[in-house]
Amino acid sequence: MEWTRSESLALAHQQCAYCHGYGLLLGRKSHQTPCNCVLRSVFRACYARFRRSVEKEKHLSRVTLHLMGGRSQRMSWGRKDEEYIADFTLVSKRHLDEKEYQIFKFHFLLGADWKLCCRRLGMDRGNFFHAVYRIQQKLGRAFRETQPYALFPLDEYFNGTSRRESEPAVSAPRPAHERSKRLYPVISRLDRAA
Repeated sequence: MEWTRSESLALAHQQCAYCHGYGLLLGRKSHQTPCNCVLRSVFRACYARFRRSVEKEKHLSRVTLHLMGGRSQRMSWGRKDEEYIADFTLVSKRHLDEKEYQIFKFHFLLGADWKLCCRRLGMDRGNFFHAVYRIQQKLGRAFRETQPYALFPLDEYFNGTSRRESEPAVSAPRPAHERSKRLYPVISRLDRAA
């Protein structure tokens, strides 16, 4: 998954000591990689949407009809909020090891503060927050780079359009003799009117 300058620039922290607010860093073989501040921003955006979906009243949940990709162009019904909650937790569980998932579950899913988490997990404050930052970076990358359907950008997840579908189809130019046949009657009518 390629990161674009415009996308990472909007997500970057302006006072970041590594990227200085640009969002991309030069990696190996002059390949640009996202800064950790960008990955944490992706995680925070996805986590905020997760919290909103979880805290929403269940009678407010809507069933939506969306187009399925592929040759058959079928339609499917779904509950996007519930699907997002499930995808968020499953992607997190898949990309974190056991210790990281335990911290993620206590702090992010169950909402425990750092004091309770440190006491429960037997960690000191510094190690706990370093682990939280690593978890945010790892999951931010996972939420953005999951193929074929990423959790981020959120508008693409919830509105059903993808980057592949939104690209305009380019048609092959018509040969000159077909264009002149099509335009000839129009030109001759204009000449007669003048």
